[in-house]
Amino acid sequence: MNQGYSKEEKLKSKIQIGQLFEEGRSVKSFPLKLMYHPILGEEHYHKIGVSVPKRNFKLAVTRNRIKRLLRENYRKQKNALPIDTKKYSMMFIYTGRKELKSSEIEVAMKKLIHKFIETELKADAL
Repeated sequence: MNQGYSKEEKLKSKIQIGQLFEEGRSVKSFPLKLMYHPILGEEHYHKIGVSVPKRNFKLAVTRNRIKRLLRENYRKQKNALPIDTKKYSMMFIYTGRKELKSSEIEVAMKKLIHKFIETELKADAL
């Protein structure tokens, strides 16, 4: 399966981002939080965005490094997401106050994706 992070997968639409924060649900696994909302229409990919609050990291260099790590770890683990179900717009938000290593972010990302899958499978079963 493709492990790239293509342009079609990036969450850029202001409408979708607004909908995500107004109507979306969330799952947490410290130091990450995942906001998600189903995408209406014919989408082939999940739409992904990453965010690191300026309040926690004043230097743009640090924020950008963490965002790169988040995108890279998502890219490696996106195959764990079910591909035959509905597609979601998702925002990974880094809520920690200190910068973690890539391996620590990878563990948190795995936990977060598994929590997301569990909650959505429960919601779909109801």
